[in-house]
Amino acid sequence: MEAMNRTNFVILSLLALVLCGALGALWMPLFALYLVALPLVAVGVYDMLQTDDVIKHNFPLAGRGRYLALELRPLVQQYFVESDLSGRPLNKLERNLISARAKQTISTNPFGTQKDVYEVGYEWMNHSLAPTEKSEEQHRVRIGGKDCKHPYDASVLNISAMSFGSMSKNAILALNAGAKKGHFFHNTGEGGLSPHHLAPGGDICWQIGTGYFGCRDNDGNFDPELFRKSAAEPSVKLIEIKLSQGAKPGKGGILPAAKITAEISKIRNVPMGRDVISPASHAMFNTPRGLMEFVVQLRELSGGKPVGFKLCVGKRREFLAICKAMVEMDTTPDFITVDGSEGGTGAAPLEFSNYVGTPLIEGLIFVHNALVGFGVRDQIRVIASGKVTTAFGVARRIAIGADICNAARAFMLSLGCIQALKCNTNHCPTGVATQDPTLYGGLDPTKKADRVYAFHKDTVKTFNALLAASGLNEPKDLRPWHIMRRTNQFEIHHYGEIFEYLEPGSLLQEPLPKTYARAVKGASPEMFGHARPD
Repeated sequence: MEAMNRTNFVILSLLALVLCGALGALWMPLFALYLVALPLVAVGVYDMLQTDDVIKHNFPLAGRGRYLALELRPLVQQYFVESDLSGRPLNKLERNLISARAKQTISTNPFGTQKDVYEVGYEWMNHSLAPTEKSEEQHRVRIGGKDCKHPYDASVLNISAMSFGSMSKNAILALNAGAKKGHFFHNTGEGGLSPHHLAPGGDICWQIGTGYFGCRDNDGNFDPELFRKSAAEPSVKLIEIKLSQGAKPGKGGILPAAKITAEISKIRNVPMGRDVISPASHAMFNTPRGLMEFVVQLRELSGGKPVGFKLCVGKRREFLAICKAMVEMDTTPDFITVDGSEGGTGAAPLEFSNYVGTPLIEGLIFVHNALVGFGVRDQIRVIASGKVTTAFGVARRIAIGADICNAARAFMLSLGCIQALKCNTNHCPTGVATQDPTLYGGLDPTKKADRVYAFHKDTVKTFNALLAASGLNEPKDLRPWHIMRRTNQFEIHHYGEIFEYLEPGSLLQEPLPKTYARAVKGASPEMFGHARPD
């Protein structure tokens, strides 16, 4: 399909028409070939001129082959087990739901459940015989602790970190415009605060990674004044320090040289012509206490905006050391984003994607427990990030420990991503993850922004309906026992039975919970690293 791009289509169409004319001149009956060629050319021209479908726009005529394959796909996919939300690839049901909500087509389901309710791992919510009235408004969660001067009221679902550079400018414009229309925030990713994030005026969570893109000097060091200037932008509502990423924890980010344009080079203050590698760790701090000092510094430089950090949970002792630093310094981040190891990225080694880092469920519950155990949970909002695709996925994560959720993959699919797995090649056929103007030019930011907004609106609306059906009024009313899981063919348990949940302050006094005692005792606010094994 890639060979039949717009330029090649025009060339081949002209050649086909000339060839038909030449053959017809040699033998009159061959003019009948025009009956085949002209309709095909007309269809291709129509595809090239329309902007509703990026695949057909970028690959006239040939792009229609994808939709034929989609019609045939169910005949093949029915023999494969559909995934749950635990971290396996998105299944047909989830992709179709995202597409239906984004395009505002029918998203109801005929003939009952499409899941095997007796499969181990199947999950559900228990409804109530006394349902409440469904809210028609977005539930809001306030982010901002005692030291924050400008708290932010967040939606329960927001756009997770995706950088300009890995994403095209039209994709960024569409995401941010959709966020503005739906009143939810858009995380910039570590690639810096670009004009494309700011132009639509949607709320921004500015992520500061180890490369300090957008606030670095020529030597790659953090520049406080550059940070202060950008943090003052009215659209910037939150600041997030990226410690690690679910898809490649313990490893820095990479932007291939093929994706670095002059504009990206300027925004990130990096040279062109070679891969941009973000360091694996921050230069501004190397201890838990140093992290908290950096949180305080960024909060002051931003004028008191909410500041938090993002991580994929690794060594338990190290996160507990951060909690100890919070208690000893009497300061906390305003939020913590927990990224599951099942999170996505455009480029990561297979071993890191599959075998490093804690999956979201275990990581989220651990972080929630640690904050509860150290008595600081009420001061910090916890954001869950990792393959959130449905309203049930939002409810499930809030029930087991989160306050709100971030999603990346689902919003990419709402833009038109077809999971072509070309993110790291600069050849994304839908124009979502590429810097090639011949590809991203087919992605209409205005039309795609409407789809981003529509997906969010319908997902949040359904989340509200789930709350009401469960007899609840607010997201904070969700608890671990509201989510049931089949643990084997004949047994079911709720999450409060499957996982241990700590009592407030239980990590501040003896006797410590046995499952946490060794890690707590080995945690020091003065060091990360390898003081003691977990």
